[in-house]
Amino acid sequence: MSGGKHEEAVEALLQEHRSFAPSAAFAAQANATAAIYDEANADPEAWWAKQASALTWEKPFTKVLEWDAPFAQWFSDGTLNASVNCIDRHVTAGNGDKVAFHWVGEPETDTRTITYNDLLADVSQAANALESLGVSEGDRVAIYMPMIPEAVVAMLACARIGAPHSVIFGGFSAEALSDRILDADAHFVITADGGFRRGEASALKPAVDEALKTCPDVKAVLVVRRTGQEVAWMEGRDLWWHDVVAAQSTIHAPKAFPAEHPLYIMYTSGTTAAPKGIFHTTGGYLTQASTTHRLVFDIKPETDICWTSADIGWVTGHSYIVYGPLCNGVTSVMYEGTPDAGGKDRWWRIIEEYGVTILYTAPTAIRTFMKWGEALPAAHDLSSLRLLGSVGEPINPEAWMWYRKNIGGDRCPVVDTWWQTETGGIMITPLPGVASPKPGAAMTAFPGISVDVVDNDGVSVPNGHGGLLVITAPWPGMLRGIWGDPDRYRETYWSHFDGVYFAGDGAKRDDDGDLWLLGRVDDVMNISGHRLSTAEVEHALVGHHAVAEAAVVGASDDTTGQAIVAFVTLKISGEVTQGDEAALIADLRSHVALTISPIAKPRQIILTPELPKTRSGKIMRRLLRDVAEHRSLGDVTTLTDPTVVKMIDALMANHANDDD
Repeated sequence: MSGGKHEEAVEALLQEHRSFAPSAAFAAQANATAAIYDEANADPEAWWAKQASALTWEKPFTKVLEWDAPFAQWFSDGTLNASVNCIDRHVTAGNGDKVAFHWVGEPETDTRTITYNDLLADVSQAANALESLGVSEGDRVAIYMPMIPEAVVAMLACARIGAPHSVIFGGFSAEALSDRILDADAHFVITADGGFRRGEASALKPAVDEALKTCPDVKAVLVVRRTGQEVAWMEGRDLWWHDVVAAQSTIHAPKAFPAEHPLYIMYTSGTTAAPKGIFHTTGGYLTQASTTHRLVFDIKPETDICWTSADIGWVTGHSYIVYGPLCNGVTSVMYEGTPDAGGKDRWWRIIEEYGVTILYTAPTAIRTFMKWGEALPAAHDLSSLRLLGSVGEPINPEAWMWYRKNIGGDRCPVVDTWWQTETGGIMITPLPGVASPKPGAAMTAFPGISVDVVDNDGVSVPNGHGGLLVITAPWPGMLRGIWGDPDRYRETYWSHFDGVYFAGDGAKRDDDGDLWLLGRVDDVMNISGHRLSTAEVEHALVGHHAVAEAAVVGASDDTTGQAIVAFVTLKISGEVTQGDEAALIADLRSHVALTISPIAKPRQIILTPELPKTRSGKIMRRLLRDVAEHRSLGDVTTLTDPTVVKMIDALMANHANDDD
């Protein structure tokens, strides 16, 4: 099928199914109802107070919101403990034997089943161990771990004793690790000898050793033995987890902390600026994480098995592997490895074995599975699934529909969610059982959340128009600042429009008023005065029958200001010989022109076997912009395969004159 005919088929399907209404049976049992929106919109503070009251408070709050823009406090006079809300209260309620985590390691023989009783004992031991090392309330603890249960235990142990944790993704370099330890002034580090990645043991402890050469204030390093690799050892500083933690009592008396006590710091980085230490506090964050988890995923604690396929080094793992699910007392799957570890059907085998009911993953993963073909999921029983979620970037309609059909069996609602590290929890999403989602649309704000799409002057745009996404009122899970730098917090998020949070993303309202996210504003290109989203062009490209994945960037152009450069990977069935490459590129350019407009036709299309991705699965568009602009490449240490971007750079050089 040619690209044009394929696009016509996709468009016909979209027109036939502009939205996907929930089944009557699903809607009848759904946690969410239309009345929730009415109640939340009528009095957002009262609605959020009602959600917060579902948590266990040592001292109940009487204040809800105190707002001195841009600084907020939620439930400030109440006290609680995050660890108690995640574990103790479920054990006290008689649910200690319920499974908290089915942990699946990359090696297929590595599995563990951890009940809430087990988790309470493990976290209590770790909390006692940290206190024995001198960690106390307010101390920051850096956690640099693979996806193993001890990482969750470490987070909850820190929360239990009031020590804000800073989880640093295990793919970061020693320099990045050092920067984050120093910025947080963390005096304690928890790590592992290494983890498993693509069938091999990968080291972590050496990066810690290198980082700590410039972090002289670190007093102790707890090391989990995961892979058995030989590691360097500093006596008096380095301690084995199994020596220190296992010797502790399994009983620990938790202390309650004020709702505004910092729970964790998570670092985000820009292209040039120093990492920003986004910090969240306890009461508001737990309220939003647990409420969004319960309503967006229609949680049934007695029967659901939730799998969020993120790393805990990212906020998705914090909110929807750890704090949200555990607050709600559900069972989760936690997986260490890559999607193809042990075979390209590994995910489907896990879903089949554990009876996963809810899958929350990224469009990048979905498009990878599309590339691998329908036969792999079709060979497994995925009938346990009842709801699918998407997170991390805008999802193109074809991937949305493939996900629903091939993974969800055309019966599972798909919730496409938008949120950020800064927001703490989901902000825009369809609610299953209430909404009739449209493929590729994030739809509408979560109850109690106030968002708008505005033009450059801050004026709300009408339906059918695009602009800048803003949040117009405070929300419980919002960041409380940038660690140690309130001025940068104000300048970064609140200076664009007076008293309004600027999310940094573009969005459009369709004719029905539903929201479609367009990606970062710096991913919006200005082509001859026409604003085009890179996501929009990417969606057009992956609508071509031969394309598996695409990444688009804007590059400087003497004539048009910016021009479009596209990097494209092909489906296995779409691979072409060198002689056919020029014809396919011409077809792809015409396909984009027909799908969007001639102004959107890429100046250059580079066919590449892979795109540069981080270990969390995100495409590193920043590096692709460097390639397109012929700049020297920045830090590539967080990539799954650093050689990919160098290969693309060489391909770009070989196609320097591939333009009109």
